[in-house]
Amino acid sequence: MDIDVRSGFCKENSTFYSKRKPLTLPPNPSLDATTYISSQPHRGTTAFIDAATGQRISFSDLWKAVDRVSDCLYNEIRLRRGDVILLLSPNSISVPIICLAVVSLGAVVTTANPLNTTGEISKQIGDSNPKLAFTTVQLANKLPGSISVVLTDELEEPTRGVNVVGILSEMMKKEPSGERVRDRVGQDDTAMMLYSSGTTGPSKGVIISHGNVIAHVAKFVAQWKGDEIFLCTVPMFHTFGLLSYAVAAVALGSTVVILRRFGLNDMMEAIEEYRATSLALAPPVVVAMINDSDRIKAKYDLSSLRTVRCGGAPLSKEVTEGFLEKYPTVAILQGYALTESNGAGATMDTVEESRRYGSAGLLSSGLEARIVDRDTSRAKGVNQTGELWLKGPSISKGYFKNEEATNETINVEGWLKTGDLCYIDEDGFLFVVDRLKELIKYKGYQVPPAELEALLITHPDIFDAAVIPFPDKEAGQYPMAYVARKPESNLSEKQVIDFISKQVAPYKKIRKVVFINSIPKNASGKTLRKDLIKLATSKL
Repeated sequence: MDIDVRSGFCKENSTFYSKRKPLTLPPNPSLDATTYISSQPHRGTTAFIDAATGQRISFSDLWKAVDRVSDCLYNEIRLRRGDVILLLSPNSISVPIICLAVVSLGAVVTTANPLNTTGEISKQIGDSNPKLAFTTVQLANKLPGSISVVLTDELEEPTRGVNVVGILSEMMKKEPSGERVRDRVGQDDTAMMLYSSGTTGPSKGVIISHGNVIAHVAKFVAQWKGDEIFLCTVPMFHTFGLLSYAVAAVALGSTVVILRRFGLNDMMEAIEEYRATSLALAPPVVVAMINDSDRIKAKYDLSSLRTVRCGGAPLSKEVTEGFLEKYPTVAILQGYALTESNGAGATMDTVEESRRYGSAGLLSSGLEARIVDRDTSRAKGVNQTGELWLKGPSISKGYFKNEEATNETINVEGWLKTGDLCYIDEDGFLFVVDRLKELIKYKGYQVPPAELEALLITHPDIFDAAVIPFPDKEAGQYPMAYVARKPESNLSEKQVIDFISKQVAPYKKIRKVVFINSIPKNASGKTLRKDLIKLATSKL
């Protein structure tokens, strides 16, 4: 194949290839993810620290706990290959122990957001049919009484209507029986089932194989040095938090400091106290750090911090430059991935790469991409816009019990249709223009909301913004903005409309503005447009 060295594009098959170093993956098909992770060499000592309590667990104690918990699950609860367990928990040291133990047995981990309602959790339970749930005393009442529960904290008083069959801390103290005969687990077996964020539609269970997890771990290890101290600011029930911080960092031998819940000041205190070197943030937090930089730098010692990774939405040139100006010793690196791609997509790995403004970075190791015209299904070339398709060892096999959605999203050749409108430039950098499902159709023109949002947050009086389609008889739809003003601002609707009008083509103009206290987002920082659309159209 004749692959262009600069762009990674091959004209013969209209495919872009990653310019990163190739992934080193184990050839053995009969390998579970936990065994692969435990076999990685490193010199690390402390695996996890709870930022709230200072509780620590070493790597040796972590693996001892994993072995004991998996033994209890196998012999006492009779958990077997293919059985599903539900993990309903805030961020804690318990999460990696439970995940590694369950996955080692060939059983499947599914996670739920602790903020979900009882109804939402019941729906996920109905779909995934877990044999067991791990949760806290506080959250146990969100579960139906029919499900067996292992509590991750001490039982202070009987929990009414909850079928408690074990307590994690007691499991971690029991010596292994030595009677376990492990089921044979292969890389094609399902390790996890994570429910996609559902920003544009109903949430679906994404099937993640042991091979997918191994590919993510291999990419993570290739990307990072072992001397990092990661601060886990993102939820561990989400793909990024679970795969990167609860799982992959263990293989790297790095310390992960766990924030139970996000708070800007809590994060700053933890960076200072534990000398954190790296963290991942959603774009609104990056903006908050810029706006509040004088106070933050006066109050906290952030000298250990080297890297901030950012995803969920593109950062504008103004935000990137603003962050580098306020925090000149910290690299801010963007990335792009989906639940269905298990951390693979595109990344920036250097400050030099981060100056390719508007880009999500270069294709991840081991990944292939196509840019496809939705109308003709024809694959396009360099600097041409179309739907991004991805293929590689990290890509999910599909959705649980949803053949229709699987066939719509992943074709027979294994290409994942991301639903994102993108292009790849002459140097191999990926640019995400917008979600295809979210494009606003104004009189036949397509308007990308992300482009307007990026302009809005450059206004000195705007803290955050979201743009949605608003129905209109004449135009079909037009762009409407929800705007969160900075404190003390008296910014008016007309000022916002005029600000955008001067910078865009007439069909892209914002024609309606509503001011709001904060923009609703999911755990990974993505704007919940469907919630805003519902709010905007509820009075029609």
